[in-house]
Amino acid sequence: MMKKLGFKVVAGLSASAILLAACSDPEAQNDASNVEDAVSSVSADSNQEKEPIIIEPHKDLNQEPVPLKVERVGENEVNVEMTAQITDIEIDKGLIYKAWTFNGEAPGPVVVVEEGDVINFTLKNMDPAIPHSMDFHAVHTAPSKGFANVDPDETGTFTYPANNPGVFMYHCGTGPTLSHIANGMHGTIIVKPKDGYPTDDQIDREFVMIQNEWYDYNDLDDFTNGEPNQVVFSTKALKEGDRNTNGDTFTLKDEPLLAKVGDRVRIYVNNVGPNEVSSFHVVGTVFDNVYVDGNPYNHMQGLQTVMLPASGGAVVEFTVTDVGSYPIVTHQFEHAQKGATAILKVTEDGEDDGKATMSH
Repeated sequence: MMKKLGFKVVAGLSASAILLAACSDPEAQNDASNVEDAVSSVSADSNQEKEPIIIEPHKDLNQEPVPLKVERVGENEVNVEMTAQITDIEIDKGLIYKAWTFNGEAPGPVVVVEEGDVINFTLKNMDPAIPHSMDFHAVHTAPSKGFANVDPDETGTFTYPANNPGVFMYHCGTGPTLSHIANGMHGTIIVKPKDGYPTDDQIDREFVMIQNEWYDYNDLDDFTNGEPNQVVFSTKALKEGDRNTNGDTFTLKDEPLLAKVGDRVRIYVNNVGPNEVSSFHVVGTVFDNVYVDGNPYNHMQGLQTVMLPASGGAVVEFTVTDVGSYPIVTHQFEHAQKGATAILKVTEDGEDDGKATMSH
């Protein structure tokens, strides 16, 4: 049976009110942090084991994931609709995190647009308690306007251009931003280059890989000063029918990604943090081509490992030459030990042969 993290409801309507007001008022964010810190310290002060804190309106809330909506309405115009919601995510076997999410996924669904598109973005906030917002790293806008808060049970609409190709992070920017990202409100937007990549006609398989971290539940002090409990990978669907997973320690080991001998593989990779560096590496191969931040102009060749800062992205390409298991890791091995390992299984025909895979 799955177990939930031991949630504790914030006591007192006045504390909850201050927290919620602070999320919508940047000047009050310090007050919110103080309230969170004060509530977090109650157990420690009473010499009891510290329990995770959940605000009262989120207690027992587990909203069914709402699918991402992307609709092309013109040659260079696309409508994107996402939801902010509270959904339980299994981050380790039997360990459930009541995540603050986009579309009930953590990381959220990958958004794919094209260089030069105008994005008409709609954010529906299904969270009954807290304002949320969207910060797309791929666009140009005044954050006070284009990344403005959307109140609980409200809808916001925004328009901005995506003029730079690449692999970019998106996240909730509502204060305290760290709490929103670390609780699960992060993901990747890919802006495909208008002229493609030079190797497009050579690629046999494409995957999206995202790295993120999990900390003590809704604990701003741990988000700020602690070490992650889990560091994890997920894969996101580029097109209908592709694998789509949440960030956990086990899925991409138990159910590997697949390729066949001789395939040229492309991975769109993004480290959404919120805090740690990723040293992205595929064991048993060398990256033939790397496009830093996914921009075709940032072309490098023959790399063993790609350094990704928090929010950093890349496109990496390599060839798999033998049957077997190719572990995908961050070479920050304390983080690989905490879960950041996936498996690419290579077979003669590209189908799962049912044989055991190696870890790393």
